[in-house]
Amino acid sequence: MSNDNAPPLYPLFADLRGRTVLVVGGGAVARRKASALLQAGARVVVGAPALEPELRALAQAGRIAHLPGRFQPAWLDDAWLAIAATDDDAVNREVAAAGQARRIWVNVVDDVALSRFQVPARIERGPLQIAISSGGGAPMLARLLRERLEAQLDDSWAALATLLARQRGRIRERWPEPGARRRAFARLLAGPLQGFLRRGRHREAERLLDAELAPGTGNAAATAGSVALVGAGPGDPGLLTLRALRLLNEADVILHDRLVGEGVLALARRDAELVCVGKRAGDHGTTQARIHALMIEHARAGRRVVRLKGGDPFVFGRGGEELEALRAHGVDYEVVPGITAALACAAYAGVPLTHRDHAQSLRLVTAHCAASLDGLDWPALAQERQTLAVYMGVAMLDTLRTRLIRHGRDPATPFALVENGSRPDQRVVVGTLHELPAQAHRHAVRSPALLILGEVAALADTLHWFGDGPLSADSPVHRSTAPQAGTAKPAPAPEPALERAA
Repeated sequence: MSNDNAPPLYPLFADLRGRTVLVVGGGAVARRKASALLQAGARVVVGAPALEPELRALAQAGRIAHLPGRFQPAWLDDAWLAIAATDDDAVNREVAAAGQARRIWVNVVDDVALSRFQVPARIERGPLQIAISSGGGAPMLARLLRERLEAQLDDSWAALATLLARQRGRIRERWPEPGARRRAFARLLAGPLQGFLRRGRHREAERLLDAELAPGTGNAAATAGSVALVGAGPGDPGLLTLRALRLLNEADVILHDRLVGEGVLALARRDAELVCVGKRAGDHGTTQARIHALMIEHARAGRRVVRLKGGDPFVFGRGGEELEALRAHGVDYEVVPGITAALACAAYAGVPLTHRDHAQSLRLVTAHCAASLDGLDWPALAQERQTLAVYMGVAMLDTLRTRLIRHGRDPATPFALVENGSRPDQRVVVGTLHELPAQAHRHAVRSPALLILGEVAALADTLHWFGDGPLSADSPVHRSTAPQAGTAKPAPAPEPALERAA
């Protein structure tokens, strides 16, 4: 029977606590239905000749009742609802007809025509529930929408719903007029209340709500802004965390690094203000002090600020300095980690950073200028059976090679130089430590690029999976080797470093 002309369903949330619900069928589908009904507090009766193992265990434990045998209309005598979940169409039709005769609501799984109610796709966050229905005609569409909403709604919604339900009486007393109550809720949700719950700071959330509910108080919840330090990952928008995506959709202002890709920025709220605060070599117009000032200025104006950083804020990203500045000025903040370049570039190049046969340790190193190189423990870095992941080292490859070899690293140690890791234009150059600067120059490697040095780098030849295969000394050159900003040169004197954004 076609469902094209069916009227829209009337949505209900049923209180089934202590009420009998019959599930006909003893297989996996019946088990899923019975489990959901038990969570709702229903008294579940399962009718079937035999039960699958989990249902049988529930019956043996006394959590469900079992009616053995083939369906009998008398099974419906005490039921408020019934679900037919068998693979026998004739039995399902019998259940539907018997329910119709007794005015009992029956759902026949995957049969819209026989069903008198539909079980929607559902999202649960504590007492908060969202039900999605296509009227039974397109269940996969409802499931897809549920999956998208699951990604948008974190567990703080459960804590928020619980807190507001607990204070429902006070909320209605404080704002008895519905319009005023709606405006107050909008103000509360736009402020830091949910942010406190998201970070597990429940006492602060309760104190804030108490202050709002006190007679004669103003709009304290709406005046406080906040800053979230968010890791944007290496470039592929698919590598963002769910929390990062949620914050991008909530932000009023996004202060982003130069290397944060357009694909990531496209996920931000459409009316958010985007401000590029990335720094380039020789251009310090946006100083770190200026970035601190912008974060504090926007937060004090009551805005939700996202400080969006390539990679991870706490791995060579100056996240610690920025938190210190925010804390010194009393600005509320949180941190959302991102996938740092070492992890992402290695994964997208097919290079395991550790390996039982080749590397038992990993060192993350920054090499953006001569001063940073002078502070490194070169004898330790030159040890075998470890992996070095070198950030911001494109302009210092000759110096890196010279010092590592001088302190005992084998010139034949493999390397993988990953340019634009995880992005569509990713390139991987491979070779040995001795030929590192020459190879980078030959293939005109440019920043951003991450150097992976160690025995594991040799695996890029066989384990690569993303983009084109690695480039070696025998590979043809497809990019001009004319000098460009950020391109490695095999000159002995170090050139000015290209700073990583932020």
